Amino acid sequence: FPPAVFPLSCVVQNYSWGKVGLESEVAKLVASGDPLVQIQPDQPYAELWMGAHPRGDALIRDNRIPQKTLGQWIADNPACLGAKVKDAFQGHLPFLFKVLSVNTALSIQAHPNKELAAKLHAQFPEHYPDANHKPEMAIALTRFEGMCGFRPVEEIVSFLQNVPELRALIGEVAAEQLERSGSDDPRGVSAALRVCFTRLMKSEKKFFVDQLNMLVKRISQEAAEGKDTSGSNGDLLLRLHSQHPGDIGCFTIYFLNLVRLEPGEAMFLGANEPHAYLHGDCVEIMACSDNTVRAGLTPKFIDVLTLCEMLNYTPAPSSSKIFPAAQSQLDPHVYLYDPPVPDFTLMRIEIPASIKLYLISAMDSASILLVIQGTAVGTSTAAASEMSLHRGSVLFISANESISLHLSSPDGMLLFRACCLL
Repeated sequence: FPPAVFPLSCVVQNYSWGKVGLESEVAKLVASGDPLVQIQPDQPYAELWMGAHPRGDALIRDNRIPQKTLGQWIADNPACLGAKVKDAFQGHLPFLFKVLSVNTALSIQAHPNKELAAKLHAQFPEHYPDANHKPEMAIALTRFEGMCGFRPVEEIVSFLQNVPELRALIGEVAAEQLERSGSDDPRGVSAALRVCFTRLMKSEKKFFVDQLNMLVKRISQEAAEGKDTSGSNGDLLLRLHSQHPGDIGCFTIYFLNLVRLEPGEAMFLGANEPHAYLHGDCVEIMACSDNTVRAGLTPKFIDVLTLCEMLNYTPAPSSSKIFPAAQSQLDPHVYLYDPPVPDFTLMRIEIPASIKLYLISAMDSASILLVIQGTAVGTSTAAASEMSLHRGSVLFISANESISLHLSSPDGMLLFRACCLL
């Protein structure tokens, strides 16, 4: 039999928003995973793609396997996905697993649901490359900041009253409509919020640039005088404006929640949820798609109309955006992040130093294992030989295969395992 468990060499994406050189968790993982890789000190290392996506198909690091990439191997051995996964996702790996190292803010974006994705792909294939939805989940590796979902209305109203430049862009009628909308009428609140946000995003470029410059000038002066600028979200405004000067996205901080994750905490981004990652390192798992509708903090193609039409305008506090991990009933070392979509589940595996032998159990799904810390030798009846595992190692594990880890590190191990639990 060909080996069904094997190491991968994964694709790095050098997007400009990434952390630079060895500041980047992506670069550190790549450097420890393969000592021959040279990390360029002035190059951004933004994303590590672990999967079979055509724009970043992982290479197989096992010369006994004739196929060069994971995508080719799965196409030739679709049973490796597991019977249910293979049937449900037409012989494709349903998820893409990533590490992100974010230095400057990513664009304000949302991902379409399946119905909208199919429509956008049919109409504008050059901007929407496939017909799939793209729910995603981020789990912090270091302290991580992002914006996600609409803030509670009272917070937005407070900004409308404290930030005259924002109110000018939205206009008095829309602002008053939101101020008057009552919590007893959630549909009315969502409608008022949609009007306000759409008016902001569609405001005339010259007008919003003038208002933004006035706002930045005012906040900078107040900060220089030692005044508290939190009523205008001053710190974040100045930071985003320094990264994306003159960008409408700077104003979205008054509408979207600021979510701060500690390592191990997660946020789940369902379809139509507005979000933007701001800073930090995370692992991310998503449906295998590249569909993104953008509307600010970016030089890329922006589609304001589609974004404003599709968004979920339900206000909620930022605490509600933190997605809980559940300790596995079967194994106390496993924490499950199991979102309300079928495409993916992520496991965080924390093995204490006292354990010297640990079994990565078999499941009815292909999975990808990433080592964040610790060292071990892995053995499997499905692997050609024993595998040395250390920080940055990435393994593909076919469905129904297990791996015994013989741990050799004094501080235990931290692993993430991406899979599909149908």
